[in-house]
Amino acid sequence: MGEYHHNMDTKGRLIVPAKFREQLGADFVVTRGMDGCLFGYPQPEWQALQEKLATLPLTKKDTRTFTRFLYAAATECTFDKQGRINIPQTLVDHAGLEKACVLVGVANRIEIWSQERWQSFSDEAATDFDTISENLIDLGL
Repeated sequence: MGEYHHNMDTKGRLIVPAKFREQLGADFVVTRGMDGCLFGYPQPEWQALQEKLATLPLTKKDTRTFTRFLYAAATECTFDKQGRINIPQTLVDHAGLEKACVLVGVANRIEIWSQERWQSFSDEAATDFDTISENLIDLGL
């Protein structure tokens, strides 16, 4: 959990906070996320996700589309000596990453956002937070 702001350099390298590095492990997977960000999964969480995806029916177009989109951009990441990862251009483009980035801890994954997209998302979520909370109560939260 938590929110951290770091700059990505011109080579696509981004510092991952030490707190997240500990939880992600030596190597982890980064792929396209939803809402215009990237998702980063520790290997055990990535394996669990793969197992769930393997149970979905291949005859459903949404299943094929989702799995293709998720897997095509997935990349294994390792940290360099400065605690940075190198984000491939495909993922940089998907998330609209430029220099200023925001890394957010969300349950079993991290999310990597462009600062602009994160600010827009945060502003909208703050406005609707009470309504969203009430809807989640209806789901048993």
